[in-house]
Amino acid sequence: MDADIRAFHIDGPAGLALVDRALDELDRLWPLAPEVPAQDQVLFTLALSEVTTNVAQHNEHADVVLSIDVRVTAEELRAYIRDTAPPAPIDWDAVSMPGEEAESGRGLALSQAALDEFTHTVTDLGNTWVLVRRVDPAREAGD
Repeated sequence: MDADIRAFHIDGPAGLALVDRALDELDRLWPLAPEVPAQDQVLFTLALSEVTTNVAQHNEHADVVLSIDVRVTAEELRAYIRDTAPPAPIDWDAVSMPGEEAESGRGLALSQAALDEFTHTVTDLGNTWVLVRRVDPAREAGD
């Protein structure tokens, strides 16, 4: 593995077990990337967890395959999440944090807030989600 690029790829049935596996793999990458500030690690992990959990929960009874590719460099944290699910109908203009009493509906809003880039595209093969958080040590220092 290149010392400047740390990465992993996993795929399998879209379920919470695969989400846990992805988060375990990400936890194994962080010690290999000490230059990535803790805040960036936490917020990227949160976004990856929210998006993959949404895919798993909304497709738990279908034969949906989830593919997760994560790449960590000194400059950015990037994930490509692909699924074979039907198109996810998302009104991005309506994505916002729900009220305090809401029990769900925070995942996409949290991910948008945590990421510098967050895109969703649909093809005949399914959905592709791209998550990017740029590494910025000054952001953590409060500059």
